[in-house]
Amino acid sequence: MGMTIAEKIIAAAAGVNEVKPGDIHTVELDRLMSNDGTTHLTIDMYNKLKNPHIADVNKLVWIVDHNVPCDSVKTAASHKKMRDFAKEHGIKFYEGAGVCHQVMMENHVTSGELIFGADSHTCAYGAVGAFGTGVGCTDYLYAMVTGKSWLLVPETLRFNLKGKLKDGVYARDLILTIIGKIGANGANYMAMEFGGEGLKTLNMSDRISICNLCVEAGAKTALMEVDDITIDYLKEHGRKPKHSFSSDADAKFAKVYDINLDEIEPIVAKPHFVDSVVPAKECLGTHIDEAFLGSCNNGRIEDLRVGAELIKGKKVAPLVRFLVVPASAAVYEQALKEGIIDTFMESGAIVMNPNCSVCWGSCQGVIGENEVLISTGTRNFKGRAGHKDSFIYLASAATVTASAIKGEITTADLL
Repeated sequence: MGMTIAEKIIAAAAGVNEVKPGDIHTVELDRLMSNDGTTHLTIDMYNKLKNPHIADVNKLVWIVDHNVPCDSVKTAASHKKMRDFAKEHGIKFYEGAGVCHQVMMENHVTSGELIFGADSHTCAYGAVGAFGTGVGCTDYLYAMVTGKSWLLVPETLRFNLKGKLKDGVYARDLILTIIGKIGANGANYMAMEFGGEGLKTLNMSDRISICNLCVEAGAKTALMEVDDITIDYLKEHGRKPKHSFSSDADAKFAKVYDINLDEIEPIVAKPHFVDSVVPAKECLGTHIDEAFLGSCNNGRIEDLRVGAELIKGKKVAPLVRFLVVPASAAVYEQALKEGIIDTFMESGAIVMNPNCSVCWGSCQGVIGENEVLISTGTRNFKGRAGHKDSFIYLASAATVTASAIKGEITTADLL
């Protein structure tokens, strides 16, 4: 019986020739990422162990990104605990470098790896064909101490991509469309695998955006076929694949979807569910108080270029806050070189340091009661970006920027 990409990665990590959905295997992990959302809890548990030790410190990467800079004395204490522990044990540590998943993609992840991250959007790593999955701090601690964990082999949903996205339509619109199609529970504990001729039309930024949001359909992980675009990206960042897996011709999928990229339209996910998707034009005229361009989903240089091109020579609407937050320091530096930061500043946007920012809704751009945010962040449930009685619409960089200019939800083609 043939195997899917997810099954092949698990088999390799388990040291066996074949696995099938429903099997449980002990696996060797390639990498472990944790951020300031929960690392302080992991440290507290570690310090209570009878024989605390780290199996392989070289596999660990810790990143401060959720509350940067600190928003309170409590957060400062949490960061200090993380910083001190990392220094004591020689753990690779980033602070101020950007959002954890972007930092990982730029510096660490490679094809064929099995990676645990103490953050739900770790599935973003599938953009280069790595099995990334989010875990809680208890599972993270076990893996940190032993170097291993267990995995229930997931079934796989296959998405065959055909055609090419039209001008003004983005990968963000594609994945929101897919989530709307299968539902927020449509891929529960499954792998979402992407391939087909249409995949070749999507750059690495597009692929990260797609894989990153698959957890919003309940996916255990997301994976894309390794191709020349993958190899070129890894080479550019000084890495080689560990494995370059693709699914076998006789691999068994739970379901196969054929997606015509040229049929995708600009999409908005309405409050308060990410699968509550409608064509963006159905939300035209909805008043907004704030717009956010950033996050691990849409804060890369390609997204900033889209926003800057739209807003150049224009102004943010009166009484609207438009926060622009590059996903990493590297993205920020590139945006500076290209004059993109100047463009946003001249428009009246607020450009922030690289971090989770509004998407996390804890330290920057928090919205108040009855306020409306349009965002390139990852989630739109109640209270995600501030007050429990606020409203979040999710959309692409183009739709968010266009809305910031007009002061109400609109699409780029209507500016």
